[in-house]
Amino acid sequence: MSVRLGLFMMPLHHHGRDYTTVLEEDREAIILADALGLSEVFLGEHFTSWSERVSSPLMLFSSVIDRTRTIRFGTGVLNLPQTHPLTVAAHAAMFDHLCRGRFIMGIGPGGLASDMEAFCLPQAELRSQMLVEAIDMVLRLWAQDPPYDLRGRSWQVSLREAVWPEFKVGWVPRPYQVPHPPIALSLVTPDSASAATAGRRGWIPISGNFFHRRYLRGHWQRYAEGCEQAGRRPDPSVWRVARCLLVTETDAEADDYLADPASGLWYYYSFFRHSFSVARKALFMLKPDPGMADDAATVERIVRSQVIAGRPDRVLDQLVALRDEVGHFGTLLVTGHDWDRPQLWRRSMELLATEVMPRFRQHADATLRT
Repeated sequence: MSVRLGLFMMPLHHHGRDYTTVLEEDREAIILADALGLSEVFLGEHFTSWSERVSSPLMLFSSVIDRTRTIRFGTGVLNLPQTHPLTVAAHAAMFDHLCRGRFIMGIGPGGLASDMEAFCLPQAELRSQMLVEAIDMVLRLWAQDPPYDLRGRSWQVSLREAVWPEFKVGWVPRPYQVPHPPIALSLVTPDSASAATAGRRGWIPISGNFFHRRYLRGHWQRYAEGCEQAGRRPDPSVWRVARCLLVTETDAEADDYLADPASGLWYYYSFFRHSFSVARKALFMLKPDPGMADDAATVERIVRSQVIAGRPDRVLDQLVALRDEVGHFGTLLVTGHDWDRPQLWRRSMELLATEVMPRFRQHADATLRT
């Protein structure tokens, strides 16, 4: 199958911008993506950040269902350790019906340090165990009728007495898609153990955009290993790869924007440089060269090494080089950034969809046949 184009939005905006305005901007980006024929959009979930102010991707998606036609809505992600599985099951099932099955259920263990502290959550390894326990409970709730008696280390669901069959009271709602929406798992760390889990469970792997491309190949290798452990042939068409792209009319326009310390991209990578330095202790993941000194990994050098930018021909060449380096993937997820210059970013999405992707698909199709 030919390479598809999707959209991945944290979304991350400058913390000083008006909340109502950025929410409307996010909605406009999704509506534009649908109009341009993008296949899917993923939207993040964060509770304690003025830079990432979408606390409910399902709520925001619900506001644009009737203003879109075909685009699929993916959570990027529902951070399962932060929410009781019964709540997740009921909300996700309802949304799947509202959008008539255009839902991709992206899940993850959570990564925003302030959310982890506010919810009093444990370290990453235990959160990953909580994620698996939570999604298993959700799937069991969708697969059976009451009574329910689900007991885990982190959550329990017990419903035996207040079950009224004549009114279907005591039944957990089930999703529109049968047996359930496709499940996707976010991947960040090098040689991600989560990638192997996704392969074993038959979930969609989504490689994030906020780390250097040299780690992408390891995600696929771990995913393929997980598939093989489960006796399943790995299919690269399900792999989503997210990258930051800026497509402009001229190279000079892109270069000028990338050089501007006041730009949204500088704010974006300043945020992640701080996050990976302070919270994750993993600045090496952003460095153009993993062996370079921390002080040498400036925001400008990170921006230059991470962002695929320029006129359509130059962007196409960089995408071809990326695919040649990491192998085939099924969907390119372009990162949705702060529209500090709305005309620039709208035009970038248009040029990517209409001028870059048709030729990128031709290249991918031709190399798949050889």
